[in-house]
Amino acid sequence: MPLRLTRRPKTPNWVIRGTLRGIRVEESTGTSDKRAAEEILIKREAELLEQSIHGRRATETFASAALSYLEHGGSTRFTAAVIRHFGTMPLAKIDQDALDLGAKKVYPDASPSTRNRQFYAIASAILHHAARRGWCPLPIIERPTTPPGRIRWLTIEEADSLIAACSDHLRPLVVFMLYTGARAGEALWLDWRDVDLSRAHVQFPKTKNGEARGVPLHQRVVAEMANLKTKTGEVFRRPDGKPYNRPRNASDTSAGTRIKTAFKAACRRAGIDNFHPHDCRHTWATWHYQENRDLGALMRLGGWKSERMVMRYAHVNVGELAHTIDRLPGGNLGEMKLKDGTNQ
Repeated sequence: MPLRLTRRPKTPNWVIRGTLRGIRVEESTGTSDKRAAEEILIKREAELLEQSIHGRRATETFASAALSYLEHGGSTRFTAAVIRHFGTMPLAKIDQDALDLGAKKVYPDASPSTRNRQFYAIASAILHHAARRGWCPLPIIERPTTPPGRIRWLTIEEADSLIAACSDHLRPLVVFMLYTGARAGEALWLDWRDVDLSRAHVQFPKTKNGEARGVPLHQRVVAEMANLKTKTGEVFRRPDGKPYNRPRNASDTSAGTRIKTAFKAACRRAGIDNFHPHDCRHTWATWHYQENRDLGALMRLGGWKSERMVMRYAHVNVGELAHTIDRLPGGNLGEMKLKDGTNQ
């Protein structure tokens, strides 16, 4: 039966129904306008004809691949902008040039690391999903060169100075981030339902990597949180007592901007330079490794998915290796013995 337009009971939209070259079709056009529906029918017939001759690989679109990716549990973070850009572009036309142009168009003023994380990584995940289903070749994608990860952390003395310099509303939040390794967004919108002061424990149900995690609370955090006046809703509040504003769109990804002014002022009063809210997480991770030398525990508590992400904290903490340097030849204060046994 050739494709034709028909209507179902209780719906105003036209439906495409029939069979073309063995492909059974029954799908809505999404419109009640017959002329528009007829144009959609013609276009759909052409797509099905090409698919029947050349296979799905020649006709599959980025939008349909993205839908399948999301239906199979793919991350929704940053995907909307990438899907809007590529839309119904056939997968066969998405090459390196298309990716490079898309990244610049969607994020014209972004850094290479931002484009890498919010565009290339999303497009790559969707294309790999499509490749596993035989809809396109396995993609080989060149990503922009990004600078090495930044690690800035404080000594306990510097941290004490920063805490003392914080305003009343900011101090509990900074203590919390320094002693839990929470990302700014995890801390700013933490709800009291996820805090158990009686057993000194906090749970982060929504994290950057999509997996919930729990962290024991240091006694210093428990003391700060116990003194907070509000014990319902959001834990940490602005000076006016209201919760911090939540993101309004996909491009609003930096929670740290909500406390940027107050945090910068506290750093200035404490005499601390080049330190940002996210560096509290670096400080916590550095302290944890210094005291425990346990990358596995650090990885679990911090919510990192790869050891590569936590190895950087081991690389900057090499104090336990001092004895290996002391064993290098050279004697006391650089003295070296000559062949006749005398000191140089």
